[in-house]
Amino acid sequence: MSPRTTRIVLVVTSFTAGLVLFASAVFLILGRMPGAGIPQASAIGGPFELVDQDGRTITDRDMKGRPFLVFFGFTHCPDVCPTTLFETSEVLTKLGKDADRVGALFVSVDPERDTPAKLKDYLSSFDPHLRGLTGDPAAIAAMEKAYRVYAKKVPLAGGDYTYDHSALVYLMDKQGRFIAPFNIKRRPEEAAAELRKYL
Repeated sequence: MSPRTTRIVLVVTSFTAGLVLFASAVFLILGRMPGAGIPQASAIGGPFELVDQDGRTITDRDMKGRPFLVFFGFTHCPDVCPTTLFETSEVLTKLGKDADRVGALFVSVDPERDTPAKLKDYLSSFDPHLRGLTGDPAAIAAMEKAYRVYAKKVPLAGGDYTYDHSALVYLMDKQGRFIAPFNIKRRPEEAAAELRKYL
């Protein structure tokens, strides 16, 4: 096999593998694995009770009456989390005064390190409408399960650790029901226009 043919085969194989991984992730989140039946919005989301960066208890009931975004991550995340929070901040800025009518939650998958004080310091670099949530490990695990979030602690050298986790942004309606994954990778004006549809 010539070097050129080998490169073509490798590119096609990598592309196909990428499509399979992407489709699997979407199926896992939306509950559309073969045999799972027709997914229902109620299959994602549900009751929660956590604490925000100001030490206030926040529950799912506090989010009722406005659409909201939910993103799971952690403050020691090197790239995906700060990028997603920056992009979310850009969308909230484009909403102008309407941002007061929308919720945006950053739920920590690392409650061991992400205290309310740590979240408050971390979120000071982003839009003030963003609320960071943390809590005891059991409460975090329950919310991860309700939102079908993958989060796994990964040990590092020297006793440190990181997390592998889902990077989906969830769009929820005024009743706290899942609408769809929210595409944050587009022009902020377009994303803001979509959010306004659910006000």
